[in-house]
Amino acid sequence: MPTLETTVNGLHFKNPFLIGSGPPGTNANVIRKAFDEGWGGVVAKTISLDASKVTNVAPRYARMRATGSKEVFGWENIELISDRPFELWLEEFDSVKKSHPDGILIASIMEEYNRDRWIEIVNRCQEVGVDAFELNFSCPHGLPERKMGAAMGENADIVGEVTGWVMEVAEVPVWTKMTPNITHIADPGLSALRAGASGLAAINTILSVMGVDLETLRPQPTVEGYSVPGGYSCKAVRPIALRMVMELARMMQDDYEDRTISGIGGIETGEDAAQFILLGAHTVQVCTGVMIHGYTMVHELCTSLLAFMEQHKFETIDEFRGASLPYFSTHADLVQRQKQAKAEAKAKRENMVEKDAQWTGDDFVQQSDSLVSNDD
Repeated sequence: MPTLETTVNGLHFKNPFLIGSGPPGTNANVIRKAFDEGWGGVVAKTISLDASKVTNVAPRYARMRATGSKEVFGWENIELISDRPFELWLEEFDSVKKSHPDGILIASIMEEYNRDRWIEIVNRCQEVGVDAFELNFSCPHGLPERKMGAAMGENADIVGEVTGWVMEVAEVPVWTKMTPNITHIADPGLSALRAGASGLAAINTILSVMGVDLETLRPQPTVEGYSVPGGYSCKAVRPIALRMVMELARMMQDDYEDRTISGIGGIETGEDAAQFILLGAHTVQVCTGVMIHGYTMVHELCTSLLAFMEQHKFETIDEFRGASLPYFSTHADLVQRQKQAKAEAKAKRENMVEKDAQWTGDDFVQQSDSLVSNDD
């Protein structure tokens, strides 16, 4: 029987499904709920040393539905990182690890461009037993005036520098979370790996404007008549996320085979997860999906991924991880492959006997072969 258990950066996950950083991991109560339902790990909502400057607004979400149905395929948020005090988070990290010692708890952290602050937040979180870190260089909105989130992640040099600060003191695995709001995601990814990151997480949300209310002429989500661009997620972003995970995986193939990828972006089924794994992901994260379907969705995620593995006779995640990467090429190569295939098909047709008078002694065996239907 196939197994979903997997070891990533030395951490043992009972399955590759993680709660992505955001509202589904916003306090100890919901983190425990996730572990109780069977999620393989939880990336808590992003924290900083000083939450006093974090003030959320309401409403802060906007949804895009399929025409003529209630299906949600796009989701925008203008939510900030955690507004809860850092000291309270330390207490809750400690409490969760005591109540669920086998649950993989990952602290998502974000700080200003200040070495001492990054080192402090890492050291203090490690003291209460978190299993790993995810460095949030990728939140597309909120706090840019403090040079936080994507304001760092868009600069490959800063990504490398700050990751290096963290690696000076980190005693547990460190994943660097990539922003998709950049031309070449492999550039900051490579900087993070060169600085020693254990792995990469991709992608965070895509900077967007959900739409404009044609009655009020106000952008959505509207707060006192005004709005800001926010982060776009849900299944509509999955094709973009798959492309970027593929690019990171191909970049890592030669020199960073020991590093890992946590795939994020529109995952709602085990089949979705399988696609990310086929393109190089070791784990996958779900955030918006939980906000739509609830924590129990992990049961169906596991069931459908196991069904995929049984169908293809894969025993472990590692057996099919990256299996689709060799099939990406260049357009010029596709042209040549198609030209060759057409030439071979034409030759076969020309050699196929349609009338008895076409049989020749010299080509008798080849002509016979061309008429066989079960050539395998």
